[in-house]
Amino acid sequence: MKKRALITGISGQDGAFLSQFLLEKNYEIYGAYRRSSSPITWRLNELGIDGDVKMVPFELLDYSNILSVIGEVQPDEIYNLAAQSFVKGSFEKPIYTADVDAVGVLKVLEAIRVVNPEIKFYQASTSELFGVPKEFPQTETTPFYPRSPYSAAKLFAHTITINYREAYGLHASAGILFNHESEFRGIGFVTRKITSSLASIKQGNLDSFELGNIYSKRDWGYAKDYVSAMWEMLQQEKADEYVIATGESHTIKEFITLAAASIGFDLEWSGEGVNEYAIDKKRGKKIITINEKYFRPSEVDMLQGDISKAKEILGWEPTVTFEQLAEKMAVSDYERVKNGKRLV
Repeated sequence: MKKRALITGISGQDGAFLSQFLLEKNYEIYGAYRRSSSPITWRLNELGIDGDVKMVPFELLDYSNILSVIGEVQPDEIYNLAAQSFVKGSFEKPIYTADVDAVGVLKVLEAIRVVNPEIKFYQASTSELFGVPKEFPQTETTPFYPRSPYSAAKLFAHTITINYREAYGLHASAGILFNHESEFRGIGFVTRKITSSLASIKQGNLDSFELGNIYSKRDWGYAKDYVSAMWEMLQQEKADEYVIATGESHTIKEFITLAAASIGFDLEWSGEGVNEYAIDKKRGKKIITINEKYFRPSEVDMLQGDISKAKEILGWEPTVTFEQLAEKMAVSDYERVKNGKRLV
């Protein structure tokens, strides 16, 4: 008999890659989407699996709906990937962010407790929990110091997941995932903003674009690698928390340079601070500038994960390098632009 998985956030990059991964393991997949909007399935479509996922309306703000859907689907596993996931946006919509990213997770856990405590649960936690880290690299025991409404909400979700495991015996795990990107990343995230903008400039559809703090350092991995770690957590006899990362840290500027070079740009950087800019030497044009409006109210300067625990217990480690990631994303967006596809 096929295992059944319910995936919230099915329309995002992680939801698409996880669906593909679980289908290859002969799972029956139910994809949860917000009732107030139509399902966004272009990622599933590009992967060729949109017809293999059963879509169900699911609203993290509505406990009765959550209870009803879990009761009807009766999943073996629930992967909660849904969130208001823009850090900058969480400063603009802090209450909504808390309702979805914090209280929404509590509602799912409570529904599992009521409907069937044997359902295994995965919570998508984030490296943003560490904020200004107390140690390098960060491990599962590094103290948290959230620096945004997003990370504060995620901290509640992380700890309530642990609480329900300890209080009610649920198999509830949390993956503290560091930045993971892909050709399916949302266009509002900085990596896709960079690769889609570069592709559009190369094709002649855009003159230039603006960025914020390009010296922020992150541990960047490939999303397709990371979804296998989510599954591995739910196959363990004991639920737990795991840092999922690459163990390397790179600046946004490094990502820009690699992505640009992979599709034929030769960048030259000049200036300092908000006056820094990049010129495409081949065209002699300024194509990247800095704008303070893209800086966060509370900045997180550097994050880097230690995956020793995931390696030892899950047997997991990343396969795609930072350089390969930047190239993969830039080339993919350039191919989309060349073929006349709308960048989303």
